[in-house]
Amino acid sequence: MTTYTRPVLLLLCGLLLLTLAIAVLNTLVPLWLAHEKLPTWQVGMVSSSYFSGNLLGTLLAGALVKRAGFNRSYYLASLIFAAGCVGLGITLGFWSWLAWRFIAGIGCAMIWVVVESALMCSGTSHNRGRLLAAYMMVYYVGTVLGQLLVSKVPTGLMEVLPWVTALVLAAILPLLFARIVHERGESQATTLVWPMLRLRQARLGVNGCIISGIVLGSLYGLMPLYLNHQGVSDASIGFWMAVMVSAGILGQWPIGRLADRFGRLQVLRVQVFVVILGAMAMLGNAAMGPALFILGAAGFTLYPVAMAWACEKVEHHQLVAMNQALLLSYTIGSLLGPTFTALLMQHYSDKLLFVMIAGVSLVYLLMLLRKMGEHPTPVAHA
Repeated sequence: MTTYTRPVLLLLCGLLLLTLAIAVLNTLVPLWLAHEKLPTWQVGMVSSSYFSGNLLGTLLAGALVKRAGFNRSYYLASLIFAAGCVGLGITLGFWSWLAWRFIAGIGCAMIWVVVESALMCSGTSHNRGRLLAAYMMVYYVGTVLGQLLVSKVPTGLMEVLPWVTALVLAAILPLLFARIVHERGESQATTLVWPMLRLRQARLGVNGCIISGIVLGSLYGLMPLYLNHQGVSDASIGFWMAVMVSAGILGQWPIGRLADRFGRLQVLRVQVFVVILGAMAMLGNAAMGPALFILGAAGFTLYPVAMAWACEKVEHHQLVAMNQALLLSYTIGSLLGPTFTALLMQHYSDKLLFVMIAGVSLVYLLMLLRKMGEHPTPVAHA
């Protein structure tokens, strides 16, 4: 069976366009608000409203996919995101932007659930690692390209919104030429998200997504602050962040391949151990380039491997609900991690960023090691 079928490739093309738009807006919205002299707490609230929309969108997406199928759900989610983009140009103010970013957050999360679930349903236990690796590579490449666009094009509000909205609408086009088959079953109607979070055999996958959210949320949100406090210039901060994200891009395919071949649980153990090593290297003032590269390569690849491991523990009709549960877990981790880590950094030391990352990773590693006696991937090798 071909891993990268025509529908999969077209789905990833659409995702790339959407990710470009997401990356550009996530960078520019706080800057636009700052230019309007809004206080810092209001800028933070607008950012939080986007993530709150992510949570709601994650919860709504499963019911939408069940009723409308993958294609129509993707179209609707893209239109909701486009509406969130257009709304920013209608009125410029705290409350209106709070609402429009919330709407955009709903659309983005629904897009992620639809794309990830479609990839899960299109794949088998033998190639899901590679499919998710391709998904994460497209996502991170889109993120990096979005940052490059911001540095090269005019960044005025009304100069950016038209082409960003056009990108979002253009992302619908690839899926007009491909149909993602969604198998319906009797038991599918009763598959809920919350039981997936409590499913014993998939618990390590759920926990892995929470840990991944904590690690990546802290790295994305607080690494620039840490580097700034170390006296690194803004241009150099951009370079080091690019090094870290690029390491995540380079690590996706080989780690996805290794997970398919040797078992996801075994690869997860190694990944988490390497995250701890990378965090300890940053604490020990080792050469920052190699330390950040190691941290990025292992940290940014945790989510797809943990997701693939959890998804192989459920029936086919439960995949969408499980995917919702995993994205919800990741989102909660990415909200809680930076919040607590920022408080620790403010009251004690910036070094606690890496202590926190190493600490939560160690807890997860101990959970994984308790499974030592079990076969790594019983389904994949059946």
